[in-house]
Amino acid sequence: MQKIQLQGTIPEELSGLRVDQAIARIFPDFSRARLQLWIKSGEILLDNRARKPKERVTGGEAVSINVTLDDLNPVSEPQAIDLDIVFEDDSLLVLNKPAGLVVHPGAGNADGTLLNALLHHCAGLSAVPRAGIIHRLDKNTTGLMVVAKTLAAHHFLVDAMQERAIKREYEAIIHGVMTAGGTIDAPIGRHPVDRKRMAVVEGGKSAVTHYRVQRRFRLHTHVRVQLETGRTHQIRVHMAHRRYPIVGDPVYGGRMRLPKGATHELQEALRCFPRQALHAIQLAVPHPETGQMTQWSTDLPGDMQTLISVLSTDLENAGV
Repeated sequence: MQKIQLQGTIPEELSGLRVDQAIARIFPDFSRARLQLWIKSGEILLDNRARKPKERVTGGEAVSINVTLDDLNPVSEPQAIDLDIVFEDDSLLVLNKPAGLVVHPGAGNADGTLLNALLHHCAGLSAVPRAGIIHRLDKNTTGLMVVAKTLAAHHFLVDAMQERAIKREYEAIIHGVMTAGGTIDAPIGRHPVDRKRMAVVEGGKSAVTHYRVQRRFRLHTHVRVQLETGRTHQIRVHMAHRRYPIVGDPVYGGRMRLPKGATHELQEALRCFPRQALHAIQLAVPHPETGQMTQWSTDLPGDMQTLISVLSTDLENAGV
């Protein structure tokens, strides 16, 4: 039996939302359906009293969760999957996720996920929601992720994520030549026709992406990206929205672009790139025990380094 005891406060900016919607924003690692059950059963209280899920909040209400579960990860089994662990202590685990590793079990990926690997690495993570995972990377995006090893650390990091105190930087290789860095502030939601995709849509959730140029090539750019928000597929959607889709992106990448007179080597490097060229290269997190910012970085994976090398050679051969 696992006991969850968490506290929070409804931010003023959520005033007018339904109780279940507001609580889902504060505790995003629990499903809306589960939160609704806890609200109805009185296991979630606002200002020490039970509320109905459809009631409206005014902002400033104190939220308390006090529930007991048989298992916080009931359908997931520990599996021996290698992890590239960058840092670990009693509260945190930071890892470098490889391409091809799904973060959470889901349709078509019942096991063999990062969550299964974490449960095998640290049995105590069975007592933490989603085995301590507080943010995700797409299956074929590589790079740094932080995992909370205790309920206290989990609650601290979820709050830090909501307050935008966790800083995440990525590097990407995109189609097109950017003239300068900038900011994309465009709301993201489900695509109005293809519900499996995300898109910039009116009425979507606020999404802000900052980017700067690392190096320009003849028809591509190596960019550094910092997330201010963390929407599904945010970087991929925002870059495509600006007509700078990420190389290798099977969903948002569009037509491949080749510079005039591209060598066979460059053509093959671009055509055969196996995934979106996106890597979470730097992560800064306030430590749950001290509150001090702790930062980690990692090298670009080999496939992106190779692509940059081929693009560099093409640039040099063109005499640009």
